Amino acid sequence: MNSSWLQKAIGYINKDTSEQNESPKLIVVIRILVLSMLFYIIINSIIYVSILNNIGIAILFASFLIFLAIFLMSYHVHTTRVVYTLALCMSAWIVVNIVYFGWDVGVQHFILVMLILSFFSGYSQYTFKAFTAAVLCCFRIYLFFLCQSREPAVILTPIMTNSLQIINTLMIFWCISVIAYVFSKDSQALEGKLIDYNNLLQDQANTDALTGLYNRRKAMQYLEELLTPSNHDFTSICICDIDFFKKVNDNYGHDVGDIVLQNLADIMTTTLEKNILAARWGGEEFLLVFSGYNGDEAYAKLETLRNNIKSLEFKAKEQTFSITMTFGLAEYDFSSDIDTIIKEADEKLYMGKENGRDQIVF
Repeated sequence: MNSSWLQKAIGYINKDTSEQNESPKLIVVIRILVLSMLFYIIINSIIYVSILNNIGIAILFASFLIFLAIFLMSYHVHTTRVVYTLALCMSAWIVVNIVYFGWDVGVQHFILVMLILSFFSGYSQYTFKAFTAAVLCCFRIYLFFLCQSREPAVILTPIMTNSLQIINTLMIFWCISVIAYVFSKDSQALEGKLIDYNNLLQDQANTDALTGLYNRRKAMQYLEELLTPSNHDFTSICICDIDFFKKVNDNYGHDVGDIVLQNLADIMTTTLEKNILAARWGGEEFLLVFSGYNGDEAYAKLETLRNNIKSLEFKAKEQTFSITMTFGLAEYDFSSDIDTIIKEADEKLYMGKENGRDQIVF
């Protein structure tokens, strides 16, 4: 039953106005702020009850009725008018409270709530918002000097002053938090989506669409970051090529050729450690970068990969076939540039092609 009552209350606060083209977030914020002000006035009434005269009671009672009227107005009047009405009434409420209760009551800090609300209450209108900020700043300075020149109608005890300062601080932080949360919630969600989308675009820009391996662009970027004068670890580079891949496409079709490339990428990913970069270099060529491996260590890894690739079987047109690969391996000498080491690996690949294929040339 309590849950049902709470849901009805939330639904009533979120209810649209009768006007079209309204900002639902803004009107919800205003209603929450006004309800908070009503609660705040009730609390203040309890604190003030022992010292208020008829004028003080009238101020509190009138304030309650005015904010209640603004709350009801939010369901029938254009949101912009509600915002202006709230700003005018709150300004008058601040002045009356400071004149009657004094500067120490702390209601002048509600000007900050008005300032933040003004910046979220409309799209663009930057000149108007800057003007509003200047007016509110002058308004606060004016109130300060006003209080310097006159005594409040009611002298508060230190206990009351401290209690009101605590209540005002809590209330102002609450109001600012409501405004910031409601208006930043969608922005943060949108920002998160943009970050995810940018990451997705970055992945797509660096990934070969067919195999899921890094593409040539990402591989070159990786090599440029890896092969620097400050890096003194061993690095070996391999360029490998599927033997007679054209026959696969010619005999079984390009769809089967794509399946071969995808399975080959999978076997590279599962056979090689994560610190070994595998990239599709182009067509049926692949680039492998062995960071932290000398030539002999990389050779051993390639031998395992070569045998695993030979064990793959493919079926097409009621036939079973397998593939082999030839590998050209070069060890970085800490002095050559990237193009030179890639060219060396490429030359060794073609040496393997000319000498029978299905081998590692190092």
